[in-house]
Amino acid sequence: MTLYRLDASIRVEGSHSRALADIVEEEWTAGRGDDTVIRRHVGTEPVPATTWPLAVAARMAPPEVERTPEQLEAQALATREVDQLLSADAALFAVPLYNFGVSQHFKAWVDLLITDPRMTGEEPATAGTPAVLAVVRGGFYGAGSPREGWDYASGWMQRILGEVWKFDLEVVEEEFTLVGVNPALDEFKEMAVELRAKAEVNARERGRALASRAA
Repeated sequence: MTLYRLDASIRVEGSHSRALADIVEEEWTAGRGDDTVIRRHVGTEPVPATTWPLAVAARMAPPEVERTPEQLEAQALATREVDQLLSADAALFAVPLYNFGVSQHFKAWVDLLITDPRMTGEEPATAGTPAVLAVVRGGFYGAGSPREGWDYASGWMQRILGEVWKFDLEVVEEEFTLVGVNPALDEFKEMAVELRAKAEVNARERGRALASRAA
């Protein structure tokens, strides 16, 4: 089987979203040596910001209007990205919360893919494909916390992946990942350890479930 994995962190070393996704992937591959993992690192190899409007223009132009070379290349990139995603039996998305919102790298990738007709409509090509979304947040956004309601990314990502693209989606989350980095959060070290341990357990469960659902 084939797993499509997308990482949106701008970091490679020390990335909590990558580490959480590594656990999911480890459980996915456990006991099976013939699996393939397609890796897309949009955090370090981003979709150019100009690609989306070019692809939109190429798609919306009447058939008799000649597309520019830049429009054709943007449209071709969208096709390649969707082809790669659709070639997998399951998907894993690892996306951190940046500045209370969606990572620009993940958003640019989503915008580009939506220009492909296969990713729109009542029944997009990804409908029913099992997927896991791994989300990490540097702070704590739980009910009653000072940052409750400040996460403007997770709901949007779940809406796109689960309702627009209709992946069979499960979510694993980790919070307080900036504890140990930001001295202002030192008083929450014990809580952060507990939250990390819980997230790792959930990631293993989601990874096993992902393999089972894909099979």
